[in-house]
Amino acid sequence: MITIVGLGPGSFEDLTMKSLNLMKNAKKLYLRTEKHPNVEGIKRMGIKFDTFDKYYDESEDFEEVYKKIARDIVDIEDVVYAVPGHPLVAERSVQLIIEYAQEKNIPVEIIPALSFIDAIINTLKIDPANGLKIIDALDIERQRPDKRVGNIITQVYSRLVASELKIKLMDYYDDEYEIYVIRAAGVEGLERVEKIPLYMLDRLSWIDYLTSVYIPKVEENGKKDFYDLLDIMERLRGDDGCPWDREQTHESLKKYLLEEAYEVLDAIDKDDMDELCEELGDVLLQIVFHSQIAKEFGEFNIYDVVDGICQKMIKRHPHVFSENVVNSVDDVLDNWQQIKKKEKNIDSYTMEMKRIPKSMPSLIRSYKVQEKAKEVGFDWDDVSDAIKKIQEEYLEVLEAIKIGDNNKIEEEIGDLVFAVVNVARFCNINPEIALTKTVEKFIKRFEYIEQKADKLGKNLKDMTLEEMDEIWNQSKNT
Repeated sequence: MITIVGLGPGSFEDLTMKSLNLMKNAKKLYLRTEKHPNVEGIKRMGIKFDTFDKYYDESEDFEEVYKKIARDIVDIEDVVYAVPGHPLVAERSVQLIIEYAQEKNIPVEIIPALSFIDAIINTLKIDPANGLKIIDALDIERQRPDKRVGNIITQVYSRLVASELKIKLMDYYDDEYEIYVIRAAGVEGLERVEKIPLYMLDRLSWIDYLTSVYIPKVEENGKKDFYDLLDIMERLRGDDGCPWDREQTHESLKKYLLEEAYEVLDAIDKDDMDELCEELGDVLLQIVFHSQIAKEFGEFNIYDVVDGICQKMIKRHPHVFSENVVNSVDDVLDNWQQIKKKEKNIDSYTMEMKRIPKSMPSLIRSYKVQEKAKEVGFDWDDVSDAIKKIQEEYLEVLEAIKIGDNNKIEEEIGDLVFAVVNVARFCNINPEIALTKTVEKFIKRFEYIEQKADKLGKNLKDMTLEEMDEIWNQSKNT
């Protein structure tokens, strides 16, 4: 039999008679730690006990500590195990004991006690019915704060933990957001509460193992998050929202998604991180916009979108999320393609080519089509052969122009561009990027012509091609 009792938040008067009697009459009594205000009172009563404090020095992390404690307790017959606060509130060792005991069919009795959560609620005079989330500071990455309710963060046991916690919290709250730091809640003579801005969290010298943090819920003027964006979009599409937003459709929004994507690329090219942040937000808005429209028609919602991409990433990375082993990036890419084919029921190379979106820029699409053909060996042996194809297509363009058939000219120019893309692919050059750079170079040189003409007091429209070409050649040296 394992009996687990709570020592309460720290005031000896809050210990129940049942807990005291169980500890007093226990054949074997173990305390998780001697670092608790009520331990001195237990000693004064002459109660003998052992602790697991040694494991805190021996182990690499708290999870290892709790596992060692849980295994030891389960291996002891007829034991009383005492923990700070309430046994079922923020006590990982207790959860592990229950789990291990069930495996061995050992009965576990939990004796409730006042928890430090109760003490914090009483000290700060907050109503948990208005929303309260309890988070372990050591697991902040996984549990994550919710700014729509109050958050109590436990195990802020040192300034180092407080410093790491502060950095994580700044992803959710403004630096100046006011929080409460509480030490020894409910313990007369030891309790201390201080309201401070978030950025000062790790500057308090008195933080110790009895410290917790309370973060009030954020009002409307606070830092916004993803869920605020969803609310904003739903309101814009609502009856009292924006007329323009309400009339948009998937079709009408296509051009905006494309424009925003290109603006992201432009920000990357400029290495402008502020602009990139803004433009990524614009792309995200388009995703939320489309998802809201679909939600209104009962087709899907943003949570389906997120779930879908999460499931896809897990399935397509078996070397990360399961037991598959890869030896190179090429193995990763090959696995990705094979899994994708299976998901999409793609059973031919032609079908793969057809699935490359027609709305994609033609240079990129042609590059991808050629890559698919290359997979089965339908490709030139050498770049020189690809260059000969450019020469061949160039002559066919000249012939089509000579004939004067516009349809034939269009076809032959398309063949010529396709052949140029092939050479770019052989040289590992992205043709879209190459052409973009050429366009920028042209604009820069044309600007030089215009500025030079202005200095000469000439109007471009009045200049001959030869005059402009001469200045153009000059621009190459600038």
